Amino acid sequence: MAILLPQQFFNLTPNVGKSYYENLAGGINAAVTVQNNSANPVSLVITRVDAPVITYEIPALNSLTLSVNLLLVAALLSGPGAVFGTIQVATSDF
Repeated sequence: MAILLPQQFFNLTPNVGKSYYENLAGGINAAVTVQNNSANPVSLVITRVDAPVITYEIPALNSLTLSVNLLLVAALLSGPGAVFGTIQVATSDF
């Protein structure tokens, strides 16, 4: 069964990180969508079970959707400029 979690709005000041999804019970398959509406890039930080941490930079006024196996944490990290937009996570147990 798939569960679409509520869309979350982010507004991060420069050089700030914030977690928007955590599954500390062993991870779950998920899709993560980030819409960056700001003039600065934002980094999506993905932590998975038994895998290295991966960071994706989303350019200004762009979006990214990822399908992730065994997701533990999805977080956003701003750079030297403020960023804003939305993040949404959809989980599945199949």
